[in-house]
Amino acid sequence: MYRYLIGLMCVLFLTACDETENAYVEKPATELYAKGYRELVAGDYKDAAASFDEVERQHPYSEWATRGQLMAAYAHYLKSEYDKALVLLDTFIQLHPGHKDVCYAYYLRSLCFYDRILNVDRDQKATTEALQALSAVTKKCPDTRYARDALFKIDLVKDHLAGKELSVGRYYMNRELYLAAINRFQTVVDVYPMTTHAPEALHRLVECYLAVGLKKEAQVVAAVLGHNFPGNEWYADTYLLLCDEDLRPAWIKTSDSWVNRLVK
Repeated sequence: MYRYLIGLMCVLFLTACDETENAYVEKPATELYAKGYRELVAGDYKDAAASFDEVERQHPYSEWATRGQLMAAYAHYLKSEYDKALVLLDTFIQLHPGHKDVCYAYYLRSLCFYDRILNVDRDQKATTEALQALSAVTKKCPDTRYARDALFKIDLVKDHLAGKELSVGRYYMNRELYLAAINRFQTVVDVYPMTTHAPEALHRLVECYLAVGLKKEAQVVAAVLGHNFPGNEWYADTYLLLCDEDLRPAWIKTSDSWVNRLVK
């Protein structure tokens, strides 16, 4: 019995010490924010996010709390915790649409999607989401450095999406599913005509049209390729391909086709 009481007293003592160590201590917002900033610079992103969250918890109506929301989102972003960052950023944008740093919030939000873009052979959901988020930056915050960088990244994202369409098209073509392949290659030409994949897409269209016996269409596409990318290696391959079929690239005018839209 005596030993039991001694043991119980020790447990109660240790519990009291633990509660004392974790007791709530209110600190100035600037002190909490500065602590979070030091941790962020030191690379302690988890602790930094917790410190910035504490600013909002202890001083929810202060300007430092608003700043802390963004900094906490940035800490989660640096730790690759994109979903946590997105929750904070969406809340910030919703609650503070007129804040001076809202453009940064939109931009950081787009990076959370952009940095998750996978290899071209994988699912492109994150790529599509990145394109939407980057486009929002250019619309909401034009004439800003965030919009300029977003425009650059949009070109890269579109090139990535075009590469995905081209990869799927090649897959179908290698299995002689030419109609499905044509649809993929034409998507590259219609939707992503300014990407680096457009010349190859046109060349692959010529190959597919020749494979199904549509020589006239093959000549038209070859003409488009030659008109838009005359010095490109894919046009050289296309020209030789037509020569093997005793054909030449020949311009055929059609009033309202994707061919004329591309040339225009």
